[in-house]
Amino acid sequence: MKETLIYNEKVDKIIHNMNRVMIGKENIAVLGLVALLAEGHVLLEDVTGVGKTMLVRTMAKSLSCKFKRIQFTPDLLPSDVTGVSIYNPKKTEFEFRGGPILGNIVLADEINRTSPRTQSALLEGMEEKNVTVDGNTIELERPFFVMATQNPIEYEGTYPLPEAQLDRFLFKLKIGYPTVQEELEMLERTSRDHPIDTIEPVMTKDELIMLQEEVKDVYVDQQVQQYIIHLTGETRKHQYIFLGVSPRGSIALMKAAKAYAYIQNRDFVLPDDVQYLAPFVMEHRVILSSEAKYERITEEDVIAEIVKNTYIPIRKDFR
Repeated sequence: MKETLIYNEKVDKIIHNMNRVMIGKENIAVLGLVALLAEGHVLLEDVTGVGKTMLVRTMAKSLSCKFKRIQFTPDLLPSDVTGVSIYNPKKTEFEFRGGPILGNIVLADEINRTSPRTQSALLEGMEEKNVTVDGNTIELERPFFVMATQNPIEYEGTYPLPEAQLDRFLFKLKIGYPTVQEELEMLERTSRDHPIDTIEPVMTKDELIMLQEEVKDVYVDQQVQQYIIHLTGETRKHQYIFLGVSPRGSIALMKAAKAYAYIQNRDFVLPDDVQYLAPFVMEHRVILSSEAKYERITEEDVIAEIVKNTYIPIRKDFR
């Protein structure tokens, strides 16, 4: 975390719940909540056993929302995600039985272990907030939030997500291993019962929707908007980037910055908010050139350089 934050009292209880389960990972908990309030989605990429699934389960238990889980496997079909129409002989008609994508908070577990065809079943819902089954369009209920987990693509039996689907995720995050002290505390807390078993809801679905609406009213000064455009624009002409951040990425960075400012009890965005969030929004939206791969330069390296070298607007009050 870049600094100790004072949180909005409306979301502080959620972060407290997540900190009880995710020891030493407050930054990840906050970023997950930022994505939820910005009505975006999160991709968690890391090795097994570091708490990816536990993070979204804790968030779901803290909110009075419908929680659905999709365990992606190589034999999963698109209809297993969206739902299917089944013939009812008593009524002599087809009845639609919705799939897990019709939940409020959806855990797409190990999304890169299934085929690209099934992965794409999430695309329409994540972007358009509706799904089409048998020619019928079904609106998804608000709030709708997808947190997907995946193992590193170097692992056997995994399918890299296509660029079109990666671009639908607001953030791509990595949890990482805990420190020795954090792991000791983890063993102590789970010696009898797991902390997630004692988590209670602290916010209703309607209250969450109200917060999402309030986030939209957070002010973004024109200079801050220009700063966002300069950051994403640099990715489109960098020597080590083959494909830069799209305009959708610029919008995503602005929405994330508004939610991050709201969490900190501000009704306006600072350049610091944009600077902090830029790597999480931009790294998975760029494709490196073959030269960068040959020189073992990573997306993280390139985005860090761009953030460091892009001029930050300085102004006492951006309201």
